[in-house]
Amino acid sequence: MTCAIQSREEVITIRHGAGGRAMRRLIEETLAVGFPTSELEGIGLASMDDGATFRIGDRWLVVTTDSHVVHPVFFPGGDIGRLAIAGTVNDLAMMGATEPLGLTSAIILEEGFRRSDLVRIQRSMRETCVEAGAPVVTGDTKVMGRGELDGIVINTTGVALTDRVIADAGLRPGDRIIFTGTIGDHGIALMARRHELNLEGELRSDVAPINRMIGAVLAAVPAGITAMKDPTRGGAASALHEMADKGRVGIVIHEPQVPVSPEVRAAAEMLGLDPFHIANEGKAVIGVSPAEADRVLDVLRAHPLGADAAIVGECVADRPGQVVLDTGLGRRLMAEPDGEPLPRIC
Repeated sequence: MTCAIQSREEVITIRHGAGGRAMRRLIEETLAVGFPTSELEGIGLASMDDGATFRIGDRWLVVTTDSHVVHPVFFPGGDIGRLAIAGTVNDLAMMGATEPLGLTSAIILEEGFRRSDLVRIQRSMRETCVEAGAPVVTGDTKVMGRGELDGIVINTTGVALTDRVIADAGLRPGDRIIFTGTIGDHGIALMARRHELNLEGELRSDVAPINRMIGAVLAAVPAGITAMKDPTRGGAASALHEMADKGRVGIVIHEPQVPVSPEVRAAAEMLGLDPFHIANEGKAVIGVSPAEADRVLDVLRAHPLGADAAIVGECVADRPGQVVLDTGLGRRLMAEPDGEPLPRIC
């Protein structure tokens, strides 16, 4: 029995790639251990931010990378190609780099993958690049044998310059927390398509590059943004917990102020899911100094992708590292997900 338990503990499971505590522990305890550290000034692997930074003269070079294994590859509102471009562009934007210099695109295909589907995915990537102002400048292609891969995997890396780096560890007591739109859209839409659920209302992924919206905020309030994170795997709950832990602050979220579409709310209730735990692919969690919160909200709402933005909470000095949910009837600790309830959402 002891041997059997030990064997199970040493096996990687799907939850280790699904965001939340399990993935973070795997990275901290195994994948990020022992690498030489950069001698250059900047944010590195140990920070576990959305990317790395290097000082280049009086500016910062931001680098991020991501792999995409979403299933199904086509879903309401997007596909793996749009997801790959938007995801990398958004990771750059979360660190303050909203004008990408270039992206790489490495694609691994399974033998038998339909060429027409590949053409459709490539077209979607092109369109999203135009939308984001992000050129693909180099790439790689590999083909695996039939059954050795599930269709297609896309890896994208992005680089950009910024005058000011915004780390996800910058929250301070008093800061306001803003969600740039409704939460849970991507994960619920993907679940409905994958499992062919006949749910009421139109469920569409929110996948989109939000760098231009974030750029408008940073231009309007250059010093008012203290931290940012995109709530992808693990949803808003995972992002909030990580930001609270790194910033050593508590976060109080006022549930009645959190934007959730009626369709997502109804679907989540029917499926027994918490919208805070469901992935998003076109939203940001933003920490803002209290004096600038209303201005930031105005700028976000003036952009089509930020029409539903809302101030949903604030940072406090007590309960560092914890997230408290104020339901309007009482308060409770918000659970941090161990992993995304729906694997392979990005």
